[in-house]
Amino acid sequence: ESGKGFTMELATYHKDGSTFWTETSTSFVENKNGNLVEMVGVTRDVTARHRAQEEKKALEFQLNQSGKLEAMGTLAGGIAHDMNNIIAAILGYTELSLHDVPEGSRLHHRLSRVIKASYRARDLVQQILTFSRQENLETRTIKVSLIVEEILALIRASLPTTISIVKEIQDKDLAVEADPTQIHQIVLNLCSNAGYAMMAGGGTLRVIVERMVLDEAGAKKYLHLSPGRYVRLVVSDTGKGMTRDVQERIFDPFYTTKPVGEGTGMGLAMVHGIVKNLGGEIDVRSTPGMGSDFNVILPMASVREGHREERSGSLLPGGTERILYVDDEPDIVDMAMEMLGALGYVVSGKTDSPGALDLFASDPYGFDLLITDQTMPDMTGVDLIGAARKFRPDLPVILCTGFSEKMPEDAARQANLHPLLLKPYDEEALAARVRRVLDEKAGVQA
Repeated sequence: ESGKGFTMELATYHKDGSTFWTETSTSFVENKNGNLVEMVGVTRDVTARHRAQEEKKALEFQLNQSGKLEAMGTLAGGIAHDMNNIIAAILGYTELSLHDVPEGSRLHHRLSRVIKASYRARDLVQQILTFSRQENLETRTIKVSLIVEEILALIRASLPTTISIVKEIQDKDLAVEADPTQIHQIVLNLCSNAGYAMMAGGGTLRVIVERMVLDEAGAKKYLHLSPGRYVRLVVSDTGKGMTRDVQERIFDPFYTTKPVGEGTGMGLAMVHGIVKNLGGEIDVRSTPGMGSDFNVILPMASVREGHREERSGSLLPGGTERILYVDDEPDIVDMAMEMLGALGYVVSGKTDSPGALDLFASDPYGFDLLITDQTMPDMTGVDLIGAARKFRPDLPVILCTGFSEKMPEDAARQANLHPLLLKPYDEEALAARVRRVLDEKAGVQA
């Protein structure tokens, strides 16, 4: 006769330290007097089943996290338009005010600092949107040192004074082919993580930008690199470091060592994906208690002759054409009318799409250019362009947006759109785009 038994799972270790799981089922045997005389058990290896269960739990967690990120992306996209409108008004009116202030005065200096802060705010909004948006990124030649200097200046205020920053740039002209937001993300994520690792005990954040040349033997050390010239970015800290287990998972999506609410686990996963998409490699070396070194290797690009990252400082292009500017934000309309008016254009402004369409329909050839925001009540910018072109098919247009959402291909093709003019824009960007579109139209007619 058999008595009551039980089943249990145990983690068991091989001699080499690896783990496997076993399931032991037992039962008790009694004699004729009802006394327990022996125990019978069967043990089997259930490692595969256990791993499958863990993978299922991990998948469920990732799906849950993915849903949260999607919701956050939707929310970010929704507020981005309003945020960029606010930044656009601050930037635009400050630039206009700067023209009325003597250069070299204290007020001129203060207004210049407001403009720089506005650019920083604009870039932050763009970085927040990078993961949620779906449009194609614009690749160009980027000097890595410029972005490193910008990011270090940005995060300095968020780090305690117990953390020092050391910057070692071998050559300021070292460049890569990428979208600026991609390099921003790489540098910002790595520097932020380094700062977090030293938040409690302080230390040194070191950023190195240097030239790297790989020959045949050197390239064999990397799985996806070929012999050639590269830019090497190193971000190191003297923080608490990482164990081998953490290093093996550090680039996994949704994996984080931060407390709940302080990290999504997507930062380094995004960095890894960006580096791979750019044809580079990334690795980490870390020792518990000693700190971590993140090494990013990207293919080097040549800086084109005459390529400049700074504003030209030359006179802005103007004209005498007639422009209809439409935006549901009165401050933006007033600012654009003043900017374009100062450049010599004759500008009419409207804050509602139906009213703008009525004005245009009353005299379709009374305007040489239509500039409209995309996100507006009653009628979107694309819809307004389509309706206006029913009265005048050859109408030149510029579409503005505070959120770089991907335009449907059929809508973009129907509207014959130039690249979107992203808010917040400055005087130089607006003046250049307007002149370009008008000159292209004049060239076609000629």
